[in-house]
Amino acid sequence: MASQEIEALSGALARLPGLGPRSARRAVLWLVKNRESALPALLESLAAVSETLLECATCGNVDTRDPCGICADPRRDARALCVVEDVADLWALDRARLFPGRYHVLGGKLSALDGIGPEDLNIASLMERVSQGDVDEVVLAMNATLEGQTTAHYLAERLAEHAVRITQLAHGLPVGGELDYLDEGTLAQALRARRPME
Repeated sequence: MASQEIEALSGALARLPGLGPRSARRAVLWLVKNRESALPALLESLAAVSETLLECATCGNVDTRDPCGICADPRRDARALCVVEDVADLWALDRARLFPGRYHVLGGKLSALDGIGPEDLNIASLMERVSQGDVDEVVLAMNATLEGQTTAHYLAERLAEHAVRITQLAHGLPVGGELDYLDEGTLAQALRARRPME
């Protein structure tokens, strides 16, 4: 049996996404074994992030400065705006380095079951950014879930009153995917989005 403090640390780590109780215990054991080198660095990093973490007032990204590094980067195309559900989606898209524009984080998705309506998301600030007339294209990068697609349709209707091109990420077959293993929804999206061979 571990001490109450070690169990508390293990329980705290187990609440992190991707870590269950067993993985958390392994992480705690590794930290205990490497406490001279790893623990002080981890504590210092956590304290630094805790003290300096900010939400970008422009896009909703999480950074240690406001505006965030993406919004402050003059090399970014300010005329292209990619709308995502949350910061994790922004980071995933930006890590691929395929989108040259800027982002807008909604902070969630519309969900009647969870009681999340348009007023609960960063939609008003999105409309304000678009209404300034500096944006030519809005990419709706919502997850391919019912709530994500509902959110995308709602945003498309709201954005239709502005002179912007509204696009959406393609849905369908993943690279390397085999038809036999795909669900009907993915196959239906792929068939609807079919295009001529090049």
